[in-house]
Amino acid sequence: MAGSINRFPIWKYVLIIVVIVAAFFYAAPNLYPEYPAVQVIATGASQVDDQVQAAAQSALQNADINYTNVQLQNQELLFRFDSTDVQLKAKEVIQQALGENYLVALNLASSTPPWLKALGASPMKLGLDLRGGVHFLLQVDVDSVMQQRVDGDLRGIGQALRDEHIRYTGINRKNNQIILQFRDQASLDAAYSFVTRRYNEFTWDKQAQDANFSLNGSLLTPAMFKIKQETLEQAMNTLRNRVNELGVSEAIVQQQGESRVSVDLPGIQDTAEAKNILGKTATLEFHMVDEHDAGIASREGVAPPDTHFYTYHDQPILLKNEIILRGSSVISATSGFGEDGRPNVSVRLSGAGESKFTQTTAENVGKAMAVVYVEVKSKPTEVDGKQVISYQTQRSIISVATIQSALGSNFQITGLNGANEARTLALLLRAGALPAPVTIIEERTVGPSLGKQNIHMGVLSIEVGLGLVVVFMALYYGVMGIIADLALAMNLVLIVALLSLLGATLTLPGIAGLVLTVAMAADANVLIFERIREEMRRGAGVQASIHAGYERAFVTICDANVTTLIVMMILFSLGSGMIKGIAITITIGLLTSMFTAITGTRALVNLLYGRSKRISIGI
Repeated sequence: MAGSINRFPIWKYVLIIVVIVAAFFYAAPNLYPEYPAVQVIATGASQVDDQVQAAAQSALQNADINYTNVQLQNQELLFRFDSTDVQLKAKEVIQQALGENYLVALNLASSTPPWLKALGASPMKLGLDLRGGVHFLLQVDVDSVMQQRVDGDLRGIGQALRDEHIRYTGINRKNNQIILQFRDQASLDAAYSFVTRRYNEFTWDKQAQDANFSLNGSLLTPAMFKIKQETLEQAMNTLRNRVNELGVSEAIVQQQGESRVSVDLPGIQDTAEAKNILGKTATLEFHMVDEHDAGIASREGVAPPDTHFYTYHDQPILLKNEIILRGSSVISATSGFGEDGRPNVSVRLSGAGESKFTQTTAENVGKAMAVVYVEVKSKPTEVDGKQVISYQTQRSIISVATIQSALGSNFQITGLNGANEARTLALLLRAGALPAPVTIIEERTVGPSLGKQNIHMGVLSIEVGLGLVVVFMALYYGVMGIIADLALAMNLVLIVALLSLLGATLTLPGIAGLVLTVAMAADANVLIFERIREEMRRGAGVQASIHAGYERAFVTICDANVTTLIVMMILFSLGSGMIKGIAITITIGLLTSMFTAITGTRALVNLLYGRSKRISIGI
């Protein structure tokens, strides 16, 4: 009976072997290095094809820049280089050769073999302090928001003065200043008394000289600071939403100065898409199509009142200026395919603007409605040695459809140029429009922020910690210690495999978590082995001692690990950034150590000593 106590059924050995093999497969991509690369994707209606590849290759050849590999796949062109210096030069050359219709971004290309990629295996993400990543510095056009605010106040002040029956002869804006003009002193005094009471965010100055009566209002410094700060905070929230949509772990979005925002994307794979999404200042507008003949109006060169010329499928079209719905009213958007197999975006609206949209579509059944894509593009240029950013608003019709019935809170946008455009549009609608145009004024790959020496020390700490534990276990517990050492090594492989599969980001504190996990995994085996020794000292047989050692130590191990897991859950829920990273690493390490230290070692012990009357456990 004693000999049959410590046997594992065949299915358990098969399960353990399957787990071990899978762990090695999914941890293997981390053995392959990453190389500096330049990625090219198309924007708008452009495409990345063989001609684009040939143009980029020709530009690199003319600039005497060598690349190690080039790959064109899924509308993406990827050049691989030997060093970051060559990568930076190549980016500038390719961007100049292809122009603004293509997005050229820095990237890191994985050298993982295709057969591993086919299994879904990829290297784990490393934080900025280990692998680096991509850093963007964005300039937010807060001045445009300031001007919009002053314009809004200008219209409000004009209407308020009319409501109060205070006559003025003129009202206009000069930079961030509102200038009111009057016929006489009485009107000037009445307006001054009113605006100082109602619009206290401005400082008002009366001027009456030579029958020129004017009132100048300038935004107070605290009010200007508040507007700028609110704009930056809204921009950062929107950027965080867009980063989350990209699936980037532990991204850092923070304010830099009065009008800039920095975005650090550690371990990101698709930097071109990130650059495309982060920098877009885009939204949607819904307009009714005007019923006048657009061809005749276009030939005459005069648009009817309250309309504007557009081009759709190379044909002129007239849209009414009135906006019946804005993209800011959208609370949910998902890309997909319609019954005709063409890409579309399913949209769900909030209460803001929905009633007007429903009413307008109900009153215009059978008429055409257009969806206009509005994008603000920026271009930094050098003027007299200073960087000046110019902005240009581009409007294009992406869809024209006949209203079949009154549209409510759910509808679809069709007529898109492909699945990528549908996915990007849905992402932008979900994440929200930026409050002001932004420009990426700096883009660079970031090396390890703590330096190569710190990285080396972090990896060395794992090697030293694991080495000391391995030597101690082998010397102190003999063959059983060697079994525990194999389990420790397998535990690290499992952790790396799971981090890779889950897409978690490993940082330097995460390495500290790995070192701690190794120690805790060794503790589990120490508890088991000491329990076996204790049973043998009491005179129990080898098989009974092994059985009792694993069964009775299990409760203690579970109790200690559950307590640690509770602490890690608290750290994950209340912490942020690197704190979450160490919590994830230790949690995964605890779960894998339970498997390797208990199930894995017992499988080997049963295989070696399942029928034996002697055991090598260092006594």
